[in-house]
Amino acid sequence: MRERVAGRMWLADGGLETAMVFLEGFDLPQFAAFPLLRDPVGRAKLRAYFDGFLNEARVNDAGYILDTATWRASHGWGPALGLSAAEIDTANRESVAFALELRAAHPQVDVIVNGVLGPHGDAYAPDQILSEQEAQQYHAPQIAELGQAGADMITGVTLSSVGEAVGIARAAFAQNLPVVLSFTVETDGNLVSGLPLGEAIAQTDAATGGSPAWYMINCAHPDHFRHVLTGEWVRRVGAIRANASRLSHAELDEAPTLDAGNPDELAGAYRELIGLLPGLQVFGGCCGTDLRHVAAIGRACSGHFHPT
Repeated sequence: MRERVAGRMWLADGGLETAMVFLEGFDLPQFAAFPLLRDPVGRAKLRAYFDGFLNEARVNDAGYILDTATWRASHGWGPALGLSAAEIDTANRESVAFALELRAAHPQVDVIVNGVLGPHGDAYAPDQILSEQEAQQYHAPQIAELGQAGADMITGVTLSSVGEAVGIARAAFAQNLPVVLSFTVETDGNLVSGLPLGEAIAQTDAATGGSPAWYMINCAHPDHFRHVLTGEWVRRVGAIRANASRLSHAELDEAPTLDAGNPDELAGAYRELIGLLPGLQVFGGCCGTDLRHVAAIGRACSGHFHPT
């Protein structure tokens, strides 16, 4: 996977769940987007949402990392959503099938179908920290379903502990799937436990033999982590999916309206990050971002990959 992405810019989508809730007016229990696939209106909105980003990738001559809508589609979240393990498995397969349909509809774009995993609990206020073994056992069923359905790779998103990251990586390796691991940080640039981001990546690499394709930072504004981007470990960061808002996770949880920030300002911050992260190639958004933000980011950063 590292070889496939090398040498060009890749785009991803924005904050899928916040876009569906605040911009499209859907109610997403537990912030789960995959149930929209079984609602004709929801499915159409998802298709239109992703079509916009895929078209933006084409305009920028960029590849596209196409996420499955499966951030909440693990067995542990099933009871809260009123779904059995078998129904969750079906949801994962249907989500990959939908992504494959989208890829087929955009043959002019180089698309990687990315099977998305979320944390086992609340990433921002975890009530249990999984060991490496517990995390591998927890995430293995979802990874198996995503891989067997046709996902090209796996990404663990919004992770807040090394143990969960290592467990995801090992479960993906068991299925011969490339894996990306994405940590989220607080406003001080550290994980919620206080562990520095660089140490989290170094510890994960040490436990997995450096096998993850790359690391990502998501669900934090660049101002929250720019100051910690020093050291050799930064070469392992290949993707950024930042929040539009500078609010903390706790403040965002309580916010009654969407803080969409300023797309051009966020794009400028991404352009600065290219100078700090020599391996940065994948650009998308997280909470509060939408097509406006990713389009601005594409315009701001494409020159780095396509000098004029």
